[in-house]
Amino acid sequence: MLRSLHIENIAVVERADVQFREGLNVLTGETGAGKSIVIDALYAVTGGRTSRELVRTGADRCLAAAVFDADSAMAWCGENGVEPEDGTLIVQRSVSADGKGSCRVNGVPVTVAQLRALGALLVDIHGQNDGRQLLDESRHIDYLDAFAGAERELAAYRTAYGAWQANEREIARLSLDDETRRRLAESLTYRVQELEKAELRPGEEAELEERSALLRNGEKLREAAEGAFTALYGDEGSAVELAGQARGWLSRARGWSADLAGADDTLAEAVSLLQDAAERVRDVWDSLDFSPEEFDRVEGRLARLRRLEKKFNALDEAALIKLYEESSARLAEIEYGDEALERLTQKREALRKDCLAAAAALTSARKKAAEDLAGRVERELKELSMPSARFVTDIGPLGGEPGFGPKGADAVCFRMSANAGQEPGRIARIASGGELSRIMLALKTVFGANDPVPTAVFDEIDTGVSGVAASRVGEKLALTGRHRQVLCVSHLPQIAAMADAQYLIEKREKAGRTYTTVDELDRAGRRREIARLTGGDNITETTTASAEEQLAAADAWKQKLV
Repeated sequence: MLRSLHIENIAVVERADVQFREGLNVLTGETGAGKSIVIDALYAVTGGRTSRELVRTGADRCLAAAVFDADSAMAWCGENGVEPEDGTLIVQRSVSADGKGSCRVNGVPVTVAQLRALGALLVDIHGQNDGRQLLDESRHIDYLDAFAGAERELAAYRTAYGAWQANEREIARLSLDDETRRRLAESLTYRVQELEKAELRPGEEAELEERSALLRNGEKLREAAEGAFTALYGDEGSAVELAGQARGWLSRARGWSADLAGADDTLAEAVSLLQDAAERVRDVWDSLDFSPEEFDRVEGRLARLRRLEKKFNALDEAALIKLYEESSARLAEIEYGDEALERLTQKREALRKDCLAAAAALTSARKKAAEDLAGRVERELKELSMPSARFVTDIGPLGGEPGFGPKGADAVCFRMSANAGQEPGRIARIASGGELSRIMLALKTVFGANDPVPTAVFDEIDTGVSGVAASRVGEKLALTGRHRQVLCVSHLPQIAAMADAQYLIEKREKAGRTYTTVDELDRAGRRREIARLTGGDNITETTTASAEEQLAAADAWKQKLV
């Protein structure tokens, strides 16, 4: 669960620290006070998209840091080299005013992608965008599959579909009309012949470049080698000769002085090394047999290789060799393409049948899950003051050829009716704003019943909801808070009264600047805030007493859950 959240220089929040509790945590405050900033900070710290606009005006950077229990993310920690501290993870995300950012988990730098993967294990954030996804009928099949838990059937279908796709791509690649086949064969033949004549060899270009550099500096090298050999060994008074003379003197004197004996030994080694160096220089000198013809041959070969590389946009001769091999293989395919195409075409029907069989198993799992889903969603909606709601999952055959696609052979669409006597229709046309919020909550409750993510965040889940429906939403959130931590941004007193912990978000001005604060409320503070949510600025003894009644009623309802 989320233990705490630190916010620094995000939008109008200069600095805020919030300690969250188990159960239902509700954030309330005036419209525009900055309730969404807390969600934005949490979204950022779990890998969501950020930008420089998040940084408070006048600040160099913004920072969001959160402390989570690590239980649900132990596998991620092992894979990413992060060691939990006392069973917790400290997650930090900063963004500078120039848009650059950094992410750390327990001090270890991580990428945004790593942070996003971790965030998915720690927090499930539901916002108004979830409502839009619910209206997007292309997503309904994903919702159903998630509920069905048909991972095995999905994996089997994807394997079959992948094999069919690969076969279809090969058929398309080989299915050329006569004129296209002729032009392509001519182009490939010319390319293969030109590269074949070049007699390419891996590493040749590097060898030629080295030899070219040697040839260009041949005279200078010969002169240097000759001079070095002469100084070492060739001339009278060479280094070897002089060292030998010195050693002769020391050899006669070494018996009279231990120091001179040591010098004699050192000089003996030096003479040997000088002779070795002289022999090496002589070997190099003897090998320096250059000719203008060789230089022209090397430069010509280099020029040919580079011309081919430029012509075929290749990095080096290894790339040219790869191009030659690929072109030869493609030419062979074209020349013998009819036979290959016939084999692929014969294979097509078998692969199609494999896809249809795997899709049928997936369809069966979906239809079975759809019946269970309808009953569970309708029960949830009844508890959310929609007693006559009907929920239906339409599963029909996918149109067109070949009758299946990346997700199987089904077209899936959720339909519902909110009132008795009303035929189920598309959710976008049937549901009002308040009904859509409750439908979303019902679906999230059903889909998340076995969700391992420990913290659920609901942003504006109460849009369009009021009265008894608001009370039911509050009860549902409180019930959800019994088996996972829930954070909810709300403007309804019915939901605030159900909170296990309530936080007031206020906007204030100081020295001409705007600041937002986040404070956990005690019982008296909750009474005042719920009275404000009920009656606005007109907080009286009556509205305060009513707020206390709501709190007491919520406490009594929650006691029944224990």
